[in-house]
Amino acid sequence: MRRVGRGCLAFERPPALLGRAAVGGKREAQGPLGADLDKTFGDTSLGMDTWEQAEAQLQKEAVALALARAGLGPEDLDLIFAGDLLNQCISSTFGVMGYQVPFLGQYGACSTMAQALLLAALAVESGAARQAAAVTSSHFCSAERQFRLPLEYGGQRSPTAQWTATAAGCAVVGLSGRVKVRGGLVGKIVDLGVKDPANMGAAMAPAAADSIARYLRDTGTSPGDYDGIFTGDLGAVGTALLYQLLAEEGVHLQRVHDDCGLLLYDRQRQDVHAGGSGCGCSAAVLCGHLLKRMEQGELGDILFCATGALMSPTSQQQGQSIPGVCHVVHLTAG
Repeated sequence: MRRVGRGCLAFERPPALLGRAAVGGKREAQGPLGADLDKTFGDTSLGMDTWEQAEAQLQKEAVALALARAGLGPEDLDLIFAGDLLNQCISSTFGVMGYQVPFLGQYGACSTMAQALLLAALAVESGAARQAAAVTSSHFCSAERQFRLPLEYGGQRSPTAQWTATAAGCAVVGLSGRVKVRGGLVGKIVDLGVKDPANMGAAMAPAAADSIARYLRDTGTSPGDYDGIFTGDLGAVGTALLYQLLAEEGVHLQRVHDDCGLLLYDRQRQDVHAGGSGCGCSAAVLCGHLLKRMEQGELGDILFCATGALMSPTSQQQGQSIPGVCHVVHLTAG
């Protein structure tokens, strides 16, 4: 690989996606991308005793389906990069434990899918792994209990709030395949002092603007050079702020941009307020919808720019702000 500019990576021998899969819950199945999900569950408990166990099962299902599509078994994986929103990444630990694959846990909040995919590609390109998997998940009920209020409380949600997706996505990375990982950029932590946990879009938009602007600048490209630039998950509020921040730098995304948090749900029909969020949101949109369109030739060259709000219940209780991060993955087909 080689470095481009200050922070971008370009792969001389681009890794490829061998298999991918996305799973979701009832609300995700009812959304605009429901048909693109490989498996959905009408019972969001997935038959488990706790919400946390249900989320772990989402990861287990996503990995199994992605491996099956790739024609591989767990024994063919040299590494698995897995992450989620919960303390100590317990959904990932218990979700992939049974596969007995060397494990590297990840935490980038909602940016985790881009982080895990970039690291899996780095491992394969460098020769550290022949095949590696990247998987992330989130669950509305487990996230609400940890970060906000238990569902039994019945608290009201503000208009800027986003709906944590009950979903998971997995991508298996190797060296041969139609969709290639051409490179990417590891984001910086950006903090403009936003403290409202019900407005994650505003907290993450500055990081998205910083990473996208740096990637375009370092690679000497413009938004029009891509078939699509997809953030996740800024929602309606964060997307509007992203456009404003980039316009101040002379970058205009509107014609090629969409946000995973706005794609997964129908905000007119489904009560998700400002859109979707959570590790599983951008993971499911990427592995269920975007990669499918790339395989079918509808998209040839995209940037996947997953964003994360790097908060915890403790930092919120202590009055800290919510820093953001955004990682960029460059994907091409053909």
